Amino acid sequence: METDTISAISTPMGEGAIAIVRLSGPEAVEIASGIFKGKDLNEVDSHTIHYGKLVDPRTDELVEEVMVSVMRAPKTFTREDIVEINCHGGMVSVNRVLELVLGNGARMAEPGEFTKRAFMNGRIDLSQAEAVMDLIRAKTDRAMNVAMKQIDGRLSKMIQDLRQDLLQSLASVEVNIDYPEYDDVEEMTNELMLTNTKKVHAEIERLLQTAQQGKILREGLGTAIVGRPNVGKSSLMNTLVHENKAIVTDVPGTTRDVIEEYVNVRGVPLRLIDTAGIRETEDLVEKIGVERSRQVLKEADLILLVMNYGDEITEEDEKLFEIVRDLDTIIILNKTDLQKKINTERLREIAGDAPIVSTSLIKEEGIDELEDSIKDIFFEGELDTGDMTYVSNVRHIQLLNQAKSALEDAMNSMEMGMPIDLVQIDVTRTWEILGEIVGDTVGDSLIDQLFSQFCLGK
Repeated sequence: METDTISAISTPMGEGAIAIVRLSGPEAVEIASGIFKGKDLNEVDSHTIHYGKLVDPRTDELVEEVMVSVMRAPKTFTREDIVEINCHGGMVSVNRVLELVLGNGARMAEPGEFTKRAFMNGRIDLSQAEAVMDLIRAKTDRAMNVAMKQIDGRLSKMIQDLRQDLLQSLASVEVNIDYPEYDDVEEMTNELMLTNTKKVHAEIERLLQTAQQGKILREGLGTAIVGRPNVGKSSLMNTLVHENKAIVTDVPGTTRDVIEEYVNVRGVPLRLIDTAGIRETEDLVEKIGVERSRQVLKEADLILLVMNYGDEITEEDEKLFEIVRDLDTIIILNKTDLQKKINTERLREIAGDAPIVSTSLIKEEGIDELEDSIKDIFFEGELDTGDMTYVSNVRHIQLLNQAKSALEDAMNSMEMGMPIDLVQIDVTRTWEILGEIVGDTVGDSLIDQLFSQFCLGK
């Protein structure tokens, strides 16, 4: 348990109606009481809020007019005493309050230190702590639902249940080692070990099957918009974003760089990237943009390849199809309001299995069909974020893959008739790997590294 009291601004910096300076630790109430003019905070009930003024005790200078919330341990987020000072949301006012608090006994909190204390004090486990940041960074309702389920402990409970199954098997092995004279004990031990190992392996495989969807919900689907210059790439981005983020002109080569924006499409967060038109060019700046576009294609999860309904298929178009041949691609046949010149039979031939969606972005036609295609290509219809437990964290996915591999080693050893105490080594390793997900068997350095990625004040 930490012995010092920490403080930080817990609301985004900038102008707003209200900002919050949070304190957590054994002296949180005492520090706040020493600068607060109003009710005696040491005497008020827990989980109450009080109006008053902050005064610098060294100069008696009035600093701010505030509302102060007092929450006593252990029924708080950190399981320590917490005070939250609600002040006016200006840059100057909130910083003056923080300076006053720090000047009267509190220490500046490190990034994620409030959540780290919640973990260290047993309020949440490590997977729930990581889900706090997933919730903050959620780009869609579905991503938020997945994070909320994880904060609620759904993944934690599943992992702990799997560890308990393995522990039961390991305890049985110990009995077998202590009482080798009983043949029926050995037979029961082998049977229980194989049954539980297969059960845990199946559950881990099921969790890993949700990993791609979970990772997309957490990080967004890297989506590159590509096509020849002036086919409507920037217009498509603006239509999906519902803002004029990209410059739209009739001049080919206007987009000289990569433009990124997050978009919510049917609950799927797209990390949308508008690229410079890929073509041969002598313009040095445009050439750099084209090269960046080619690099983006290699890293994208989804390609939106825009074609022009009013143009014939060109050699540049053919080259684009070659570049994206093995990638998940949706063909967008744009400008259907123009006179048709494109050979749709040839387009279908070179597109292969890629879906083709016809649009007229200037008339906002075909957008619903495009959004449905994006959703279907990755989630095959509706995504259930209600009952399913999704794995979205890269660290969790890596650990689950390691646990799966260790269990497969154990099952192979059993099939080869290896002694049960040797099989026990792989099962114990699996138990420890799963413990790293919830933080039961994780080192201090990893904990420090994980929480350092949190935002300040959380």
